[in-house]
Amino acid sequence: MNNEWMSEKTPTNKKDHKNFIENIIAKDLDEGTHDGMVVTRFPPEPNGYLHIGHAKAICLNYGLVWNNSPKSKFNLRFDDTNPEKEDTEYVNSIKEDVKWLGADWEENIHFSSDYFEKLYGFAIELINKGIAYVDDQSPDEIHASRGNFEKPGTDSPYRKRSIEENLKLFTEMREGKFKDGEKVLRAKVDMASNFMCMRDPIMYRIKHVEHHRTGNEWCIYPMYDYTHGLSDAIEGITHSLCTLEFQDNRRIYDWFIENVTAPSRPHQYESARLNLDYTIMSKRKLLQLVEEKHVEGWDDPRMPTISGVRRRGYPAAAIRSFMEQIGVGKKDGVIELSILEANVRDQLNATTKRCLGILEPLKVTITNWEDTTKEIDAPFHPKDESFGSRKINFGKEIYVEQSDFMLDPPSPKKWYRLGVGRSVRLRYGYVITCDEVIQDEAGLPLELKCSYHADSFGGQQPAALEKKVKGIIHWVNANDCKDVEVRLYDRLFKHEAPGTLENFLEEINPDSLSIITAKVEPFLAEQIAGEQFQFERMGYFTVDSKLSSPGKPVYNRTVTLRDSWAKKS
Repeated sequence: MNNEWMSEKTPTNKKDHKNFIENIIAKDLDEGTHDGMVVTRFPPEPNGYLHIGHAKAICLNYGLVWNNSPKSKFNLRFDDTNPEKEDTEYVNSIKEDVKWLGADWEENIHFSSDYFEKLYGFAIELINKGIAYVDDQSPDEIHASRGNFEKPGTDSPYRKRSIEENLKLFTEMREGKFKDGEKVLRAKVDMASNFMCMRDPIMYRIKHVEHHRTGNEWCIYPMYDYTHGLSDAIEGITHSLCTLEFQDNRRIYDWFIENVTAPSRPHQYESARLNLDYTIMSKRKLLQLVEEKHVEGWDDPRMPTISGVRRRGYPAAAIRSFMEQIGVGKKDGVIELSILEANVRDQLNATTKRCLGILEPLKVTITNWEDTTKEIDAPFHPKDESFGSRKINFGKEIYVEQSDFMLDPPSPKKWYRLGVGRSVRLRYGYVITCDEVIQDEAGLPLELKCSYHADSFGGQQPAALEKKVKGIIHWVNANDCKDVEVRLYDRLFKHEAPGTLENFLEEINPDSLSIITAKVEPFLAEQIAGEQFQFERMGYFTVDSKLSSPGKPVYNRTVTLRDSWAKKS
């Protein structure tokens, strides 16, 4: 298994308390249930890319394996029973996402399509027991006959077919003798049940569609509720974990397992799903964003997909620590996206080099500086010498951030940056004082004329200034800085709960992406995809894996240094 999962601050590190699922597993292990085994699985449908909600399921299932018996096992299983919506592209992306997150399935990768013959055999067994039948009703008729929560369902006119007739028809369904939708196989359970999932659920439907793995071998495909639990039983899953919306479905999950000669008896446990504010967690709606080109693809850094946040620069360890922080419970709620971002900051703060980059440049001319260059040794991290250092050049012309200058600044107690007559310290350099501002026709600053204090290098207070200089700003040397493309990402939606809206597309944030040209230290123009840095005072940035090319990196702002959204709101 992947030892890196345990080497960082992750959900699998020892905790002072256990969640309710861990308590159940601890009790099972103490009592010798399942022969001391803990076997979990992550069972995605390959009909889209994984999102951050799936990451919670991965962390939970894989983390339980790490925390318990050495005989434990984690399976990756694709529930691929709907060939119309499934694709090998999704299978490959899911594998990549699970592996990147740190979960190692070793040789334990499975597909529900591996079990099609066994599932077909279980269906024959149910027919022979008189508790499954072929129904000729149309989908609309079946839907209408199921009733609702106030009214019980009505029996299908085909419910009393003989075992022999059902076996013959089901065999002919497999042989392709009927059209799509012409017949289905249903379980004979209870049309008057208080639980809709028990009202004779459909087990098989006819689909003359090529499957991404089995090709045209099958033209009947098992339904999810029928396949899911029996696949768990075939694999020997001990603890089948799902979210609360499947709580009622546990009854049909158990019914199928109890009524066939299943090789094992897994048990289903439900916990709260992950809901993030300002975020869509529906694969259907995420697919709509992609297909209608509201985003650049499944891996758009604004998307909550695992591939999207990976490309944006979220570390896997930050996602794991976030999942550990929010925990596992039995009550649905909404988690603030800012909590996930805080975990990203914490991780990047410990792992990234500091450097200088100007996002909105304003030229500064040091009027009393001679035409020479001073080389400054600057550390990559103020508190960790292991990051090393680099040389930066200081000269007569530099760039600072436009936001570090105000034409009419407030009192010195509220504004520690530049204004005419105001002084500030340049990071790793001298104190400068702004003497003059050159403005354009609209009155906006074009250039600052400043003087430097020669006795201020190394953090010294200039003798010419009575008051201590408190402000420190970043800068780059105008003569050797490089231009790079920077993509500034914000939340994709303006609405706090876009998933609850029918017109969620109207709430797309028009400012979710801004593309600018930044001026950065020379070495930053030579970085390769995946490299990460803190641009001092501006945020954490990652070289984009898709848009960058040799000598032309494109930087994604992974996250700001602080929760700027709360302040903006």
